Amino acid sequence: MTQQGGYPSDVSDAEWTFVAPYLALVREDAPQREHALRDVFNALR
Repeated sequence: MTQQGGYPSDVSDAEWTFVAPYLALVREDAPQREHALRDVFNALR
């Protein structure tokens, strides 16, 4: 579930392409994942 509007602090597609491999310990479509990793990363950022 990716957010609709977004915030100025959200990562760009280029930034996400760089950082995602370092954060993903399980596949993005893993059944135990409740929230999209990118949404969680944006929230923390």
